[in-house]
Amino acid sequence: MTTRADSRAVDELRPVTITRNWLDHAEGSCLIEFGGTRVLCAASFTPGVPRWRMGSGNGWVTAEYAMLPRATSTRSQRESVKGKIGGRTHEISRLIGRSLRAVVDLSQLGENSIQLDCDVLQADGGTRTAAITGAFVALADAIAWGTREGHIPQGATALTDSVSAISVGIIDGVPCLDLPYEEDVRAETDMNVVVTGSGSFVEVQGTAEGAPFSRDELNSLLDLALVGTAELAVLQQEALDA
Repeated sequence: MTTRADSRAVDELRPVTITRNWLDHAEGSCLIEFGGTRVLCAASFTPGVPRWRMGSGNGWVTAEYAMLPRATSTRSQRESVKGKIGGRTHEISRLIGRSLRAVVDLSQLGENSIQLDCDVLQADGGTRTAAITGAFVALADAIAWGTREGHIPQGATALTDSVSAISVGIIDGVPCLDLPYEEDVRAETDMNVVVTGSGSFVEVQGTAEGAPFSRDELNSLLDLALVGTAELAVLQQEALDA
């Protein structure tokens, strides 16, 4: 297999679009699109930190993830109506928060908090990786807003690097980059990889859905992820420079 159902090469991203300032009121926001996956990321800058962090002089960055009822082919019930947040939602929220904190010097934020809300408008695979990639752009704009407004000292370097994420997997025995839903559901191995702009790994989540994967296959998947996240880092910077 050298091409896929959507005619992409195995090492090719889906079309990626980042639209900044998608919301009027958030201190940072963007709509990020990975093919058919669309995620709205909003950053809210709030003076003050959680009680357990008061007096430390450090800020805090956290995230929440959610999916609209008709983001998928059939309607899912809102978790707020169920009265219980699902385990998957908790897991992805924590993943986004960890990924962003990996590139933030919290001591440079002062005692301020930035909350990222990542809402999936439409899902076609890779929603968590799209959320991380878009959330970084919204976070960067929120930090810039906090600096302009005097909440963060001028000259502070709160961002130490960029961060993005991508899915990779083995489809019909071949490692592939950026899986849409139709590939994700039949992948022999499925992996989500979070990488900084300088090429360091933040998190690797990989699972064999059938036969175990080899060390060589793992290396191939990580190499593909580095190719994809390097391209995403360029797109993030282009969006922020626009």
